[in-house]
Amino acid sequence: MSGLNKDVGKVEVALKWDPAPAGEPAHDLDLVAAVFTADDPHGAPAQLVHFGSRSPDGTITLHRDSRTGQGFGYDEAMTLELDRLADRYVRVVVGVAIQQGGGRVVFGRIAQASVRVSQGYTELLTDDFTAASDATAATVVEFVRDASAGWTLHPLPRGFDTDPQTFGSLMGAPRA
Repeated sequence: MSGLNKDVGKVEVALKWDPAPAGEPAHDLDLVAAVFTADDPHGAPAQLVHFGSRSPDGTITLHRDSRTGQGFGYDEAMTLELDRLADRYVRVVVGVAIQQGGGRVVFGRIAQASVRVSQGYTELLTDDFTAASDATAATVVEFVRDASAGWTLHPLPRGFDTDPQTFGSLMGAPRA
Protein backbone atom coordinates (compact mmCIF):
# COMPACT_ATOMS: atom_id res chain seq x y z
CA MET A 1 0.00 0.00 0.00
CA SER A 2 1.25 3.45 -0.78
CA GLY A 3 -0.02 6.96 -0.29
CA LEU A 4 -0.73 9.79 2.14
CA ASN A 5 -2.23 13.12 1.23
CA LYS A 6 -3.66 16.18 2.95
CA ASP A 7 -6.40 18.52 1.79
CA VAL A 8 -8.23 16.08 -0.42
CA GLY A 9 -11.57 17.21 -1.86
CA LYS A 10 -13.17 15.17 -4.62
CA VAL A 11 -11.67 11.70 -5.02
CA GLU A 12 -12.38 8.57 -6.98
CA VAL A 13 -11.88 5.09 -5.57
CA ALA A 14 -11.57 2.50 -8.34
CA LEU A 15 -11.41 -1.28 -8.04
CA LYS A 16 -10.27 -3.93 -10.50
CA TRP A 17 -9.78 -7.69 -10.54
CA ASP A 18 -9.55 -10.52 -13.03
CA PRO A 19 -12.58 -12.74 -13.64
CA ALA A 20 -12.79 -16.13 -11.92
CA PRO A 21 -11.26 -19.07 -13.79
CA ALA A 22 -13.56 -20.88 -16.22
CA GLY A 23 -16.03 -23.16 -14.48
CA GLU A 24 -15.87 -21.34 -11.12
CA PRO A 25 -18.52 -18.96 -9.75
CA ALA A 26 -17.94 -15.31 -10.64
CA HIS A 27 -15.91 -13.19 -8.23
CA ASP A 28 -18.02 -10.18 -7.23
CA LEU A 29 -16.17 -7.48 -5.29
CA ASP A 30 -17.97 -4.39 -4.03
CA LEU A 31 -16.79 -0.96 -2.93
CA VAL A 32 -18.35 0.21 0.34
CA ALA A 33 -18.10 3.66 1.96
CA ALA A 34 -19.10 4.33 5.58
CA VAL A 35 -19.62 7.91 6.76
CA PHE A 36 -19.29 8.76 10.46
CA THR A 37 -20.36 11.77 12.51
CA ALA A 38 -18.40 13.75 15.10
CA ASP A 39 -20.64 12.22 17.79
CA ASP A 40 -19.66 8.64 16.86
CA PRO A 41 -16.57 8.60 14.60
CA HIS A 42 -15.82 4.89 15.27
CA GLY A 43 -19.31 3.51 15.88
CA ALA A 44 -22.26 2.92 13.65
CA PRO A 45 -22.03 4.63 10.25
CA ALA A 46 -24.48 7.48 9.68
CA GLN A 47 -24.44 6.55 5.98
CA LEU A 48 -23.42 3.37 4.21
CA VAL A 49 -22.93 3.57 0.44
CA HIS A 50 -22.55 0.42 -1.68
CA PHE A 51 -23.94 -1.15 -4.86
CA GLY A 52 -27.48 -0.04 -5.50
CA SER A 53 -27.23 3.02 -3.22
CA ARG A 54 -25.74 6.47 -2.89
CA SER A 55 -25.47 9.00 -0.10
CA PRO A 56 -28.71 10.94 0.49
CA ASP A 57 -27.00 14.25 -0.33
CA GLY A 58 -25.35 12.88 -3.49
CA THR A 59 -21.78 13.42 -2.24
CA ILE A 60 -20.85 9.72 -2.51
CA THR A 61 -21.89 7.82 -5.61
CA LEU A 62 -21.02 4.39 -6.97
CA HIS A 63 -21.08 5.00 -10.69
CA ARG A 64 -19.60 1.78 -12.01
CA ASP A 65 -20.44 -1.67 -10.65
CA SER A 66 -19.13 -5.00 -11.88
CA ARG A 67 -20.26 -8.45 -10.82
CA THR A 68 -17.52 -10.38 -12.60
CA GLY A 69 -14.35 -8.29 -13.00
CA GLN A 70 -14.71 -8.51 -16.76
CA GLY A 71 -13.70 -5.36 -18.53
CA PHE A 72 -10.67 -3.27 -19.24
CA GLY A 73 -8.86 -1.63 -16.37
CA TYR A 74 -10.87 -0.59 -13.33
CA ASP A 75 -14.28 -2.26 -13.27
CA GLU A 76 -15.92 -0.51 -10.34
CA ALA A 77 -15.65 3.15 -9.30
CA MET A 78 -16.98 5.40 -6.55
CA THR A 79 -16.76 9.19 -6.34
CA LEU A 80 -16.53 10.89 -2.95
CA GLU A 81 -17.05 14.65 -2.83
CA LEU A 82 -15.58 15.15 0.62
CA ASP A 83 -15.48 18.93 0.28
CA ARG A 84 -19.30 18.92 -0.04
CA LEU A 85 -20.02 16.72 3.00
CA ALA A 86 -21.89 18.45 5.84
CA ASP A 87 -19.74 19.60 8.77
CA ARG A 88 -21.20 16.96 11.09
CA TYR A 89 -19.44 14.23 9.08
CA VAL A 90 -15.82 13.85 10.20
CA ARG A 91 -14.70 10.46 8.94
CA VAL A 92 -15.25 8.35 5.84
CA VAL A 93 -13.91 4.79 5.58
CA VAL A 94 -13.79 2.99 2.24
CA GLY A 95 -13.44 -0.75 1.91
CA VAL A 96 -14.09 -3.71 -0.34
CA ALA A 97 -16.30 -6.72 0.37
CA ILE A 98 -16.32 -9.97 -1.59
CA GLN A 99 -19.77 -11.42 -2.20
CA GLN A 100 -19.83 -14.99 -0.87
CA GLY A 101 -22.67 -16.48 -2.95
CA GLY A 102 -20.50 -19.14 -4.59
CA GLY A 103 -18.69 -20.29 -1.42
CA ARG A 104 -16.00 -18.66 0.72
CA VAL A 105 -13.63 -16.54 -1.37
CA VAL A 106 -10.70 -14.53 0.02
CA PHE A 107 -8.61 -11.82 -1.63
CA GLY A 108 -5.69 -14.23 -2.05
CA ARG A 109 -7.80 -16.30 -4.48
CA ILE A 110 -8.69 -13.36 -6.72
CA ALA A 111 -6.15 -12.60 -9.43
CA GLN A 112 -4.92 -9.05 -9.97
CA ALA A 113 -7.22 -7.43 -7.39
CA SER A 114 -6.26 -3.83 -6.67
CA VAL A 115 -7.73 -0.53 -5.64
CA ARG A 116 -6.68 3.01 -6.52
CA VAL A 117 -7.59 6.31 -4.89
CA SER A 118 -7.07 9.38 -7.07
CA GLN A 119 -7.83 13.06 -7.09
CA GLY A 120 -8.08 14.25 -10.66
CA TYR A 121 -5.07 12.78 -12.44
CA THR A 122 -3.07 12.39 -9.22
CA GLU A 123 -2.88 8.91 -7.75
CA LEU A 124 -3.06 9.19 -3.95
CA LEU A 125 -3.00 5.55 -2.91
CA THR A 126 -2.87 2.05 -4.36
CA ASP A 127 -3.30 -1.33 -2.69
CA ASP A 128 -3.23 -4.92 -3.95
CA PHE A 129 -4.85 -6.54 -0.88
CA THR A 130 -1.67 -8.45 0.00
CA ALA A 131 -2.16 -7.53 3.68
CA ALA A 132 -5.69 -8.98 3.51
CA SER A 133 -5.01 -12.11 1.45
CA ASP A 134 -6.91 -14.37 3.90
CA ALA A 135 -9.82 -11.94 4.36
CA THR A 136 -13.26 -11.75 2.75
CA ALA A 137 -13.50 -7.97 3.23
CA ALA A 138 -10.98 -5.19 3.83
CA THR A 139 -10.81 -1.51 4.60
CA VAL A 140 -8.52 0.43 2.30
CA VAL A 141 -8.51 4.10 3.24
CA GLU A 142 -9.99 6.56 5.67
CA PHE A 143 -10.55 10.27 5.19
CA VAL A 144 -10.56 12.36 8.35
CA ARG A 145 -11.73 15.98 8.65
CA ASP A 146 -9.24 18.08 10.60
CA ALA A 147 -9.82 21.19 12.75
CA SER A 148 -9.54 23.48 9.70
CA ALA A 149 -12.37 21.53 7.99
CA GLY A 150 -9.93 20.04 5.47
CA TRP A 151 -9.70 16.31 4.77
CA THR A 152 -6.67 14.08 5.18
CA LEU A 153 -6.24 10.64 3.62
CA HIS A 154 -4.83 7.79 5.73
CA PRO A 155 -4.16 4.29 4.40
CA LEU A 156 -6.21 1.80 6.43
CA PRO A 157 -5.26 -1.73 5.33
CA ARG A 158 -7.25 -4.08 7.53
CA GLY A 159 -8.75 -7.44 6.66
CA PHE A 160 -12.00 -8.88 8.01
CA ASP A 161 -13.40 -12.40 7.85
CA THR A 162 -17.05 -11.51 7.56
CA ASP A 163 -19.96 -11.33 5.15
CA PRO A 164 -20.68 -8.10 3.21
CA GLN A 165 -23.71 -7.22 5.35
CA THR A 166 -21.78 -7.37 8.63
CA PHE A 167 -18.73 -5.63 7.13
CA GLY A 168 -20.60 -2.32 6.93
CA SER A 169 -21.04 -2.28 10.70
CA LEU A 170 -17.44 -3.33 11.46
CA MET A 171 -15.37 -1.29 9.03
CA GLY A 172 -15.23 1.88 11.13
CA ALA A 173 -14.37 0.26 14.47
CA PRO A 174 -11.05 1.16 16.09
CA ARG A 175 -8.29 -1.43 15.95
CA ALA A 176 -8.19 -3.76 18.93
